[in-house]
Amino acid sequence: MFTDSHCHLSFPELQAQLPQIRQAMQEAQVDRALCICTTLEEFETVHGLATSYDNFWSTVGVHPDNEDVQEPTLDDLLQRASRPKVVGIGETGLDYYRLGERSVADMEWQRERFRVHIRAARQTGKPLVIHTRSASDDTLAILKEEGEGAAGQATAFEKARGVFHCFTETQAVARAALDLGFYISFSGILTFKNAGDIREVARFVPLDRMLIETDSPYLAPMPYRGKTNNPSYVPFVAQQIAELKQQSVQVIAEATSRNFEQLFTGVKA
Repeated sequence: MFTDSHCHLSFPELQAQLPQIRQAMQEAQVDRALCICTTLEEFETVHGLATSYDNFWSTVGVHPDNEDVQEPTLDDLLQRASRPKVVGIGETGLDYYRLGERSVADMEWQRERFRVHIRAARQTGKPLVIHTRSASDDTLAILKEEGEGAAGQATAFEKARGVFHCFTETQAVARAALDLGFYISFSGILTFKNAGDIREVARFVPLDRMLIETDSPYLAPMPYRGKTNNPSYVPFVAQQIAELKQQSVQVIAEATSRNFEQLFTGVKA
């Protein structure tokens, strides 16, 4: 019934509890989960989860926050993306939230890493899983720049479709992402008392362009805020969207699961 489109089951606090989490998922009617890769070093673990369980899939990518890790080349991403049950490229994108003493100009390495992921998505035809924080203008600009054809003429960005995950940006950013053909995914943040602006964005995003996720082990929804998150909590996100859209939870579950299948090919249960 429900699909968690973004979780980190390879992280130690979840991997150690995997049997219990899978049982909780079954009881909560969470049928599928996409296990997200954040470094090349962890890829084998993430991919191992996907190949060990018929309702898990994986991505390949290097998170923009991760420094002092193996820098991905295009070939690194293409080779790993060709393996069974790898259905997306990322988590990738831009994050200027923790600049510290650095300037935006100093983050060119992050922008170049993002471009490599976009090119891998275009070559493989697999969708991008995009993280953007305090960097939406540059995120959108690079997506548009990389959508240009080889001859320099702008083309539709259909070759590198994808999802803006754990969306916390403005309605204007959501509209721009939708215009580029991307989906928008909402997490447990949607249930937080101080997330009124994000709930307004969720009202705005069409149901046929929406996904739900936990981003676990982070961002557990109410009433579990502050605890370790896991995929069995994704129905709480669906419940919040159901209230915003004035629909039943089943309608939200079916729509977001259908959207997941349309975006990430080969993930039907």
